[in-house]
Amino acid sequence: MNKKHVAVYAAVAAMFGIMGALVAINKKDPPPITTAIAPTGGKPHTAVDNLFAQSLNDLQGAPQSLAKWRGKPLLVNFWATWCAPCVQEMPELSELAGKDGGKTFNVIGIGIDSPSNMQEFAAKLKIAYPLYVAGMGGTELSREFGNTAGGLPYTVLIGADGQVRKTYLGKLKFDELRADLAKLEG
Repeated sequence: MNKKHVAVYAAVAAMFGIMGALVAINKKDPPPITTAIAPTGGKPHTAVDNLFAQSLNDLQGAPQSLAKWRGKPLLVNFWATWCAPCVQEMPELSELAGKDGGKTFNVIGIGIDSPSNMQEFAAKLKIAYPLYVAGMGGTELSREFGNTAGGLPYTVLIGADGQVRKTYLGKLKFDELRADLAKLEG
């Protein structure tokens, strides 16, 4: 190759380099991805509304509307059979629910698990509150309540007015929970 060809190739390469630099300088970052919240047209617009709009199967496979819990103080426990802290807290949570019997609050468990695992688990332990099967959709539901990491157990305390009073990530501290439940009565 002669010096003339090398000079032409160098000039072409330099031109492409300059064009690339100009494109990079003038390139604008894409705008952030946003989601517009349109009028709901009767559809749920809060985490609580979405919860009460759900119909989840009970352990017998029958669909149950969660709307029946609207207007009552409610403790919603997101759990799974493979989650050791979930399994550890359930007997005490069940005892607490059984003693109250729905007089001042209700407890429901939303399982992020398979129906067969939950049925097998429930057969071993007598749980005094309703268990519903949500599968992996339960993780998304818990995220709506602020569980951004999707950790379990995750428990949400909802007042009779439909307002989230408190959320708990990890194994429940029952002294704290009892104090929070007492505030609902007052």
